[in-house]
Amino acid sequence: MSTSPFSRTTNIAFIGLGNMGSPMALNLLRHYPNLAVFDLVPEALAKLAAEGARAASSAMDAVKDADVVISMLPAGKHVKALYLGDDQQPGLVSVLKPNCLVIDSSTIDAASAQAVGKGLVAAGMQFIDAPVSGGVGGATAGTLTFIVGGDEKCYQAALPILQSMGKNIFHAGAVGAGQIAKICNNMLLSVLMVGTAEALQLAVDNGLDPKTMSDIMLQSSGRNWTLELYNPCPDVMPNVPSSKGYQGGFMVDLMKKDLGLAMDTAIQSQSSTPMGSLTHSLFSMHSLQGNGRLDFSSIFKLFSKTKS
Repeated sequence: MSTSPFSRTTNIAFIGLGNMGSPMALNLLRHYPNLAVFDLVPEALAKLAAEGARAASSAMDAVKDADVVISMLPAGKHVKALYLGDDQQPGLVSVLKPNCLVIDSSTIDAASAQAVGKGLVAAGMQFIDAPVSGGVGGATAGTLTFIVGGDEKCYQAALPILQSMGKNIFHAGAVGAGQIAKICNNMLLSVLMVGTAEALQLAVDNGLDPKTMSDIMLQSSGRNWTLELYNPCPDVMPNVPSSKGYQGGFMVDLMKKDLGLAMDTAIQSQSSTPMGSLTHSLFSMHSLQGNGRLDFSSIFKLFSKTKS
């Protein structure tokens, strides 16, 4: 059971209103109306302001009264600059309230998460890394999976806030563990997607119907998440990106980024990841062919003779 000190009247700041951050902030706003938001894109700010959030003029302005700060940014360098500062600007560490809980939901390298956590804790704040799984659809529906790294007290404090945006919340371990767990999961997902795509294309190349082949594998030992919920072959499954021109979902370039993080982590721990390495190369090749903004299930096109 959560032992959170936060309530509906808690002041929360949300920084980073991109494809994931915007719907996450909208769901958060429904439970915590004292929400200040900031993003570099004015249209993103206006959307949240129209729903009742306070549109801040800067990140510093957003956090000035915040008891909780949530961030959703592209990379580790952005997270470190936001909280710890850089040559251009001071970090939020200089203005955050004592004991403020910082929740970073960006997918970044564990070392950057640990550096930010160390800097904030040394200055009297609390920190957890809480990357997400579930894509834009999960962010919109409020069904994301949060994978948390941090101490138990911070995890318990953050739990109801995370539950306002997600369905499954896991405590993976100390700060940085959330990032490690996230990239391990996404590495496996990418491998499964590539294997499913090439198996289905092999069936098609030999005259089998992809829907029939998918049904066979779903009832056989090849069953996996991509077959059940995210079939990569067009028109086999309704309401998935492959049946919508590979639009929406989780972009190829984001999967490539996560696989790059996984490969960097494997080098540091001297882990053997031959399948992950090959899959990283395949997604990099697919991106270079102009498919970076398509959903990652479009890797099916890499094996398709028609490139449909």
